[in-house]
Amino acid sequence: MPAGVCGCCGPLRPRYKRLVDNIFPEDPKDGLVKSDMEKLTFYAVSAPEKLDRIGAYLAERLTRDVVRHRYGYVVIAMEALDQLLMACHSQSIKPFVESFLHMVAKLLESREPDLQVLGTNSFVKFANIEEDTPSYHRRYDFFVSQFSAMCHSTHEDLETRNRIRVAGIKGLQGVVRKTVNDELQAIIWEPQHMDKLIPSMLFNMQDNEDSERAGEENPASLAESCFRELLGRAAYGNMNNAVRPVLVHLDNHRLWDPNDFAVSCFRIIMYSIQAQHSHHVIQQVLSHLDTHSKNTPRVRAGIVQVLLETVAIAAKGSIGPTVLEVFNTLLKHLRMSVDFELGDSSRRNSASSLSSTRTKESEERIVQNAIIQTIGFFGGNLPDYQRAEVMMFVMGKVPVYGTPCHTLDTVKIGHQGTKRIQMMLLSSLIMVTSGFKCKTMCAGLPAAFLEPLCSICLMEDSELRQLVLEILHNIIDRHDNRAKLRGIRIIPNVAALKIKREKMSRQDVGFMKKHGQQLYRHIYLGCKEEDNVQKNFELLFTALALITIELANEEVVIDLMRLSLALQDMALTNEENTPMFIRCGMMALVAAYLNFLSQMIANPSFCQHVSKVIELRNLEAPYLLPEHVFREKLPDSLDRDDTGLYFQTADLAEALSLPGYNVERLAIPYIPQVTDEDRLPRRKSFVDTISLQVDILSNSLPDESHLAEEITFETLKKAIDTTGLEEQERERRRQVMEKFQKAPFEEIAAHCESKANMLHDRLAQIFELTIRPPPSPSGNVTVTSGHAQYQSVPVYEMKFPDLCVY
Repeated sequence: MPAGVCGCCGPLRPRYKRLVDNIFPEDPKDGLVKSDMEKLTFYAVSAPEKLDRIGAYLAERLTRDVVRHRYGYVVIAMEALDQLLMACHSQSIKPFVESFLHMVAKLLESREPDLQVLGTNSFVKFANIEEDTPSYHRRYDFFVSQFSAMCHSTHEDLETRNRIRVAGIKGLQGVVRKTVNDELQAIIWEPQHMDKLIPSMLFNMQDNEDSERAGEENPASLAESCFRELLGRAAYGNMNNAVRPVLVHLDNHRLWDPNDFAVSCFRIIMYSIQAQHSHHVIQQVLSHLDTHSKNTPRVRAGIVQVLLETVAIAAKGSIGPTVLEVFNTLLKHLRMSVDFELGDSSRRNSASSLSSTRTKESEERIVQNAIIQTIGFFGGNLPDYQRAEVMMFVMGKVPVYGTPCHTLDTVKIGHQGTKRIQMMLLSSLIMVTSGFKCKTMCAGLPAAFLEPLCSICLMEDSELRQLVLEILHNIIDRHDNRAKLRGIRIIPNVAALKIKREKMSRQDVGFMKKHGQQLYRHIYLGCKEEDNVQKNFELLFTALALITIELANEEVVIDLMRLSLALQDMALTNEENTPMFIRCGMMALVAAYLNFLSQMIANPSFCQHVSKVIELRNLEAPYLLPEHVFREKLPDSLDRDDTGLYFQTADLAEALSLPGYNVERLAIPYIPQVTDEDRLPRRKSFVDTISLQVDILSNSLPDESHLAEEITFETLKKAIDTTGLEEQERERRRQVMEKFQKAPFEEIAAHCESKANMLHDRLAQIFELTIRPPPSPSGNVTVTSGHAQYQSVPVYEMKFPDLCVY
């Protein structure tokens, strides 16, 4: 009887339990019983309502086997679960998935690496299954945390550690694939999950100890692949949450110095995300730079270099506001770097701090150079229409007299700091303008850009003037001829250079009529600066040659010849006591340029006259030629009587007696325009606007000691002696008449305008001195012993003009 009872209890077990029990062999080494597994699968497909019970029972058996350390049966249970997941795709699979995830979690919680890897592999298979309907209640918080912990495994055995880390990365990849395409699972992009996902991947990318492994066996390469996939799936609203953990990880692990890994990370980011999201990354890096504005110079330099790599990739697809924000932020940090550098040097009190201060200055130079490279590289990779705006934007930040500079407060950083900023911004402008090809010169050199740029040509610093000339070269040279004109020399055969040029457009003709005199003036004044070196003359020669190639018609050629003759006359007369090196340098510049010009216009008689002068100089005065002036010993004076050594106006006019050339204008001496800058007592390079105003006001006030002129015998003699005054007056009138008859209209207008401006300034000074405010009953302010006192005036004592009394 008892045997009969026991025999009938076995068949009373539910069929699904019997089918599940049958798949487990007596010896776990035999593996899953395939025939019984096929029966279980057929039953699950035929009766999907039983899937949840099958899953619950399998989970019960797996939990018991894990506790009892019967890992063979654990492997069999997970294999059965995987096959059931792959076979069943009905609505009833969702309760079964909960049991499956519960079993995977049990495996991941164990301390055995094999079980963790097993659970991860099963989860990855589940992640690759596309479900028909989304899950409203399923969450993956535990799996994100557990897989992230596995990515940071510190197991003693290297092979085991790599296995666990690879499994953790695959698990995170599975979570990403399972959630990013499901709109109901957008929670994966929340900061609490991104703060675990991103650092786990970066940690393995950084810790590349076993670099010989390839593919999925190498944690570093697998983590990079997962990182790229995650960023590629990031939507517009999730970019900030994806990039911020990267910056935090780099901060926590101090990876900005050196910054090789940081640069590599952001290269991956920029190439992985969608192009229209690039400005989000740039804004994040900019704000991070602001956060570290007071950090060490090397950290700031590392962030700026990362920004350089970022904007270099995103430059082509950037939009306007982001471009200006990049430049504005970089200019702000440039000023701050100069502040830090000069502040440390000013606080240097002892010799012991000398070495540390020099180290800090050199580190700040690294920051400044990185900022310059970023500005220049970003601007140089922009489209031409945006590059012109950037040129205007950067030029507006250069401290120049006559232009307000609100962003860069030059009063606080002083002369040295202002010069440093000028040098840096002009260097960045050289990089921005490199390769810039404007269709018309009006677009490349608008007045708002040309005027402050030319103002720097008048500063007492040869390096600044060199930078300005290089910027002009980049803009004017639209056919890449500058490389053929490097250095100042007598070119024997200009045709061999194969210079490229096009017919001058109508817009460029208008540009030269409007701004040509301005260019000539600054070349003329730049030649006579006493601190000029060989490079200055080389750049001036290139500037004249490029103007001839790109912007010269018959009228401009005459103007350039007048400018050359004026430079020669200035070197000969030496009215300003110019050093001999500068005078000979101007002579060499004129010779080199006229040689170039004569061959460009292909005039035989012109070429013959220039060649004759150059040959005579080779024999008698080689120091007047560019090949010798910078190397040979210079004479004490120049012989003005030896006319054969100099270019003669009459000979040049005779050589150019061709249709189209108005040679009569050659006889009119070139006189540069007079502007507001010429009225300064002396051009200052690195002064702020306030000090300039003080200089002007102090010089404009009359000195009372000179109001009464001393009368002596010599003054009476000069007043009585009128011999020759009539001839001088007649000669002066003749010159004025000739000038107004033959000079170009632009030069006459500029001359008259300068006189009118000087008259208005003088009248304003007179009115300021003579007109006083009328007395007021409320009192006038008087200063006595340094204290202000108010003295009231009664109305009956006030004196009114006659017109005001009735």
